[in-house]
Amino acid sequence: MYGKTLPRQNGAPVRLLAHVVILVWLGIVFDQGFSDQLGGDPVQALRDFTGIGALNLLVISLIIRPLAMFFKFTQLLPFRRPIGLHSALYCLSHFYVFIAFELHFEIQLIISEIIKRPYITVGFVTLVTLIVLAVTSVNRIKQSMGSKWFILHSLAYVAVVLDCLHYLWLVKSAWYEPATYLAFTACLLFLRRARIKKYSNSTCMFIYTVLLYVYT
Repeated sequence: MYGKTLPRQNGAPVRLLAHVVILVWLGIVFDQGFSDQLGGDPVQALRDFTGIGALNLLVISLIIRPLAMFFKFTQLLPFRRPIGLHSALYCLSHFYVFIAFELHFEIQLIISEIIKRPYITVGFVTLVTLIVLAVTSVNRIKQSMGSKWFILHSLAYVAVVLDCLHYLWLVKSAWYEPATYLAFTACLLFLRRARIKKYSNSTCMFIYTVLLYVYT
């Protein structure tokens, strides 16, 4: 109905290029950070780059299907998985920068920060969610889970909301940029409302659990 998707063998080089570009970009920025080429505060520069990068990649991975369906350009669909995987990688890199350069791998301090600071709690829940989604994106796992796989991966919409809230909570005064992300995410959720409604019970329960943990 929406046209043919790009054959797997033909789309593989393009997907590989996407992997390479995203990974090389991340590697270059980290190299610049370690060689003091990111200004006066390289740690903050790395933290900002990986955090914003994770959010951008997550939003892009979720907007690909609506765009592909609207423009009947389903050649975009194979890019969802690699971009989503790299969103998890950037998020993990963001967390690494935080615990390595700011908390110096002090386990008790890391646990304390995650528990006591709500915006870090929300960010950590986002990270765990994205890692779970990345691990279960393997075709064999998808096939073994059946319909439960789609329920699990609907949590990507929860992750993007939590990521926006983490960003908004973090910057405090400069709220306009994270608010823009949040507004864009709201539009994305509206476009995907039918799919979200299909798994609304599981998604709402997850949101309720997170909020209950944060505010108690």
